[in-house]
Amino acid sequence: MEKYDRVAVVGVGNLLLRDEGIGVHVCHALQELDLPDRVETIDGGTSPEALAYLEPADKLIIIDAVNAGGEPGTIYRFHPDDLMPENEGMTSLHELGLMSSLKMMSLMGNKHKEVVIIGVQPEEIDWGTELTPGLQEKVPEIIKIVLKETGIDRYRR
Repeated sequence: MEKYDRVAVVGVGNLLLRDEGIGVHVCHALQELDLPDRVETIDGGTSPEALAYLEPADKLIIIDAVNAGGEPGTIYRFHPDDLMPENEGMTSLHELGLMSSLKMMSLMGNKHKEVVIIGVQPEEIDWGTELTPGLQEKVPEIIKIVLKETGIDRYRR
């Protein structure tokens, strides 16, 4: 896998709405690992528009809940072009803010070389601060996918 000089990993979601917060939960789990300095983890919370102000990276990885009609816990990998309105089916729960932020970055000349979105099909979006058990079980798998995207082969806890 190609090594990147700088990777930004942003977890997006609302921690008060159970599985809607999957991106932030994964981001927090990644922050517990001993990652190389070239990998920056960012809790994007409910403000994907903050992405527009990130320094450009070789690779931007966004983790978010995605409603694509699959089984809860299904993990998707896609690019921003896959979220364009003419593409039916896959919808980020923060699609408008996310797309606006990516467009704003581009207009500001703040372009990342590559942008990848790791989406996870939620099981339940309702009041609560914990992930459903099914999504909690998926966190280690999501972390492995994100680490592979960064080009990291090994890490320390």
